[in-house]
Amino acid sequence: MKTIQSDKFGIENLKITSTPKPTPGPHEVLVKIEAASLNYLDLMVINGQYNPQLPLPHVPCSDGSGTVETTGSNVTRWKKGDRVTTHFIQQWISGSKTPELFLSRTGLEHPGVLREYISIPETALVRTPDILSAEEASTLPIAALTAWTGLFEYARLKPGQTLLTQGSGGVSIFALQLAKAAGARVIALSGSPAKLEKLRALGADEVINYRETPDWHVEARRLTDREGVDAILDVVGTDTLTKSIYAIKADGFIGLTGNLSGAVVPFNIYDTVPANATLRGISVGSVENFRALLKAVETVKLKPVIDSVFPMDRIQEAYRYMQQGTFFGKIVIKID
Repeated sequence: MKTIQSDKFGIENLKITSTPKPTPGPHEVLVKIEAASLNYLDLMVINGQYNPQLPLPHVPCSDGSGTVETTGSNVTRWKKGDRVTTHFIQQWISGSKTPELFLSRTGLEHPGVLREYISIPETALVRTPDILSAEEASTLPIAALTAWTGLFEYARLKPGQTLLTQGSGGVSIFALQLAKAAGARVIALSGSPAKLEKLRALGADEVINYRETPDWHVEARRLTDREGVDAILDVVGTDTLTKSIYAIKADGFIGLTGNLSGAVVPFNIYDTVPANATLRGISVGSVENFRALLKAVETVKLKPVIDSVFPMDRIQEAYRYMQQGTFFGKIVIKID
């Protein structure tokens, strides 16, 4: 079968190779992968930034969607022909996350989805909504689930409350779409006038150009009658967290979901005291959370925003496009 893998770190080392088609174990499912989507995590992994000790060669990418080909002898949840989407942390079924669960991540401890077939535990799959194509469904496992978990499992976002989003990547756009569907108000940040217009078209109530307004936290407070926003999903890290703290409302929620500008954030701890804010790291969610997200997707007929779809033989181009940071929404790889 066709497999994209790398025997050295670096985008230039991503190659299509031929590997044996896997045979599912008793509790595993063989899935014919039809589409995969890229996350910033995938870029960090292939560049050796996330885990420089990752064993090579490695099959990258965590998010995929396809169709059940065959099932193991003890599988009861799935049958041939079922449309399914992968779950990132394979063993996180429900409840709280434990350190041991981090040993079961697709695209890290387990080979990724950039291949024609993947054998995966039956519990690490969810049913693909009928309203979504494989390309659309492949965008959900990390970005959409992170947004869902942050907003509704942790922040408990309510109708009428205000969310602030940062940029136009997968997590931020899904957060905008989900928040609007839930009746919340959204203030969106971007440094691109063209992207700000697209964010407005998706439903953003207010937009701020952070290049023209570097003190965007002040503007966010002005737009909320100086009270501050109820929730923020901070995807940037070093360059934004302090301002996120200044922009948050008393008893507000800041979800730490990314580190686009770095992971080290020096800030005055007493800045958080007046706001009594909650800062919480968010790393996707459980299968149970994923199923709740999918129910919401079907109910509101949410359609993921896809920037572009690349074929397998343009995989290096797809990763470089992500590295440029000019995309809007998700980048998808068609597996054929």
